[in-house]
Order: sequence, then structure tokens, then C-alpha cells
Amino acid sequence: MRPFIGLSLSTLFVMSVSSLHAQRPADPSGHWEGMVQTPNTVLKVEIDLARNSNGGFSGTFGQPDQGVKGLPLSTIAVENRSIRLVVKGGPEPATFDGLLAADGTSIAGTVLQGGLTMPLNLTRTGEASIAPTPKSAAIGKELEGTWNGTLDVNGQQMRLIVKMANQSDGTAVGTIVSPDGSGVEIPIAMTQKGATLAIDVPVIGGAFTGTLNPAGELVGTWSQARMTLPLTLRPAKP
Repeated sequence: MRPFIGLSLSTLFVMSVSSLHAQRPADPSGHWEGMVQTPNTVLKVEIDLARNSNGGFSGTFGQPDQGVKGLPLSTIAVENRSIRLVVKGGPEPATFDGLLAADGTSIAGTVLQGGLTMPLNLTRTGEASIAPTPKSAAIGKELEGTWNGTLDVNGQQMRLIVKMANQSDGTAVGTIVSPDGSGVEIPIAMTQKGATLAIDVPVIGGAFTGTLNPAGELVGTWSQARMTLPLTLRPAKP
């Protein structure tokens, strides 16, 4: 993944925050914003951190200019003023090493990705806003399970794996992941109308609409960032 060019079909941002300067405890909860200067452009990043009832934290990452919002942080470790946030994804991980200010209003540090080091200062601008995992109305039994597909992105083959399942409460949940891209399972929202299924991936601004054909395949298109590509999803073999 090229440094901070933006999260596309094949890239997902990976961020970790750490520090060697452990000092007195401070609370990193809140909505954080910052700008990172890359060799080609300046990109805005957003982090939301919220304390859970068990004393731990949950959080998400966003990159508004690229249509990325609410990407779950897979690991959040807080020790005194040292903080580590991790999103697993992307061919090349990006890390942000920083120190939470004593007053809890800023985190100063640097981003390391692809051999490049870039300064990044995060400022707390408000309360955390973490969207819940999408839940959808129940889907037909024929759609439950794991589906595989491949996108041709300018000659690059990108595999996609979609998982969908009904829940006991009458809702359905699902995820999408690209083994050739981020490797991150991203929550999806689903809407079924007869043989047609619409999948919304708000985290990366992507969407799929397909129709179930007699062969049991979902044939349709994937759209993201003004790009529309053909995509066929097939049930995974047992």
C-alpha cells in the first residue's frame, strides 16, 4: 500500500499508536482529528475512542477524503499516556507513534509507512462517535453462508469473501474481506428484494448489487469512488 494515498479497493489504513514515555494516566476518549503530509498530498485522518463498561476501549478509524469512516480498530491498548491502536490491513502496515498530552487534548507523533516517516498531530475535537455494527432484516436461506468473488481492478485480481448469516433476533449480519487487499473483515448492511441483493459497505463507501441466477450465483456490479466493476459472487464450496 502506498503511504497514505487513501483507502481504495485494495488498501486499508493500518494505524498503531505507542510511546516510550509512560507518564501519569490520561483518558484518550473522544473524537480525534489530524492532517498528515504525504509526498503527494495532505490527508485528513479521524480516530474515535470510547471507554467500554469493562474499562477497556473501542474505537474506529476514518479517512473522510477517501470515503472511509468507522473502520474498526482491532486492538486498543492504553498504558498511562502510551496508546496503541491497531487496524490490521494493507500490504504495508502504517504505524503512528505518539504521546498523549498531559491535559488529554492532543497526541503528537510520527507515522511510519513504507519506509517513510511523516509527522502527525491529533487534536481532540469532541466526543467519540462510534456507529454500531450494521444489522439488516433477515435474508433468505439461499443467501446465508460464505460467497467468493473476484474484482478485476485495472488488471489486478482482487478476491472478495462475503459472509452473511441470520440471527436469532430476526436480523442478519455480514462481513466482507479481501485477502489480496486489507485482510480486514468489514461489517456490511444487506437489503434483499426477491432475487436481488444490495450490499452496502459504509466503512469504505462501497456497494454491491446483484441478482441470484438459476446457477445460484449473485451476478451484479461493485461500485466505489466513482468506479463501477462487474462482480459475480459464488457460494463457497464446502
